[in-house]
Amino acid sequence: MIASPPNLLRIQRALKASGKRSYHDLVTLPGQKPIVSQGPPGYSAVSGHVVTVFGCTGFLGRYLVSKLAKMGTQVIIPYRDEDEARIFKPMGDLGQIVRMEWDIRSESQIAECVRHSDIVYNLAGRDFETKNFDFKSVHVDGAERIANIAAQSGVSRFVHVSHLNASPDSPSKFYQTKAEGEERVKAKFPTATIVRPGTLFGYEDKLLTNMAVWPIWWKLNHGETKIRPVHVMDVAQALANLMSIPQAPGTISLPGPSALTYEYLLDLVASITLRPPSRAPVLPKAVATALAKAAQSVWWPALSPDEVIRRYIDDADVPGDWASVGMAEPSEIESHAITYLRRYRSAENFVRPIVFPARPAPAVSE
Repeated sequence: MIASPPNLLRIQRALKASGKRSYHDLVTLPGQKPIVSQGPPGYSAVSGHVVTVFGCTGFLGRYLVSKLAKMGTQVIIPYRDEDEARIFKPMGDLGQIVRMEWDIRSESQIAECVRHSDIVYNLAGRDFETKNFDFKSVHVDGAERIANIAAQSGVSRFVHVSHLNASPDSPSKFYQTKAEGEERVKAKFPTATIVRPGTLFGYEDKLLTNMAVWPIWWKLNHGETKIRPVHVMDVAQALANLMSIPQAPGTISLPGPSALTYEYLLDLVASITLRPPSRAPVLPKAVATALAKAAQSVWWPALSPDEVIRRYIDDADVPGDWASVGMAEPSEIESHAITYLRRYRSAENFVRPIVFPARPAPAVSE
């Protein structure tokens, strides 16, 4: 056996310590340079991908950026408010998080945000309309603009996040524009992946924590509206998994595992916080709409008029496509609710055990 030269031995030891590159570390995307990952999996790895996440400062966007950065991905962070972008500083290793100021109406700024990226996620959206941004300007015109510039810039993958209830025939303008935005995106980027998650819950959500503070707004429709809540971490992981799937055109639905009524969720919040159920009256739809319109003229709305309409719409009853993104069935809301609601307990009840309310029996078809 011929002995290896000392220099070669040192190189071999260095490669072994840093993690060897193998054939599966090489990914070639259409029209793009080869993407080569290196290093052990984790925070300081290099995945080889450069990803832009529009809408990153939103609820879902923050968790997606965190998961992408922990995979060793360089993430471009388009932001509007400097204070909201500060949260991303500790999410990645040196040079992994690149913050760039942008405006959804500026094509030059969008092009600058995507020109080095091989994957673009669009999570930009609005829960309520303002004088500067209505639903159409963000969900339709903005989504079309981003998809068009991404296609022109040679981006290989485009992932557009919509909503489970997106429909052109919906009485809600929010759901209408989400559906129209999907069609505009597919027209500009035919191989785009459309992701439709259900109602999200988690830290700082607008579901459980809002129910603990404003239960009156969730009694609309006598609490009979059914939704399919899904954990934000599950959806963020599903979106991050798409990065390793070469192509996934079409629509992917990501609903929660169970259809639950607002009435049940209010009982769940009361059981966990150990507070008596709210005795607030059930507001008629016309009264709730009038109050929501009045709130808009004073300050940002606790509930917008379109949200009142959405409180009367059940989530779409469609099967989940979790397997297509490499995930099992998502977790139930009861498994995590205590984490987000414990802070609403009094000091004397802080560590008391949970007694979950009984789930309503499923309807039996005749």
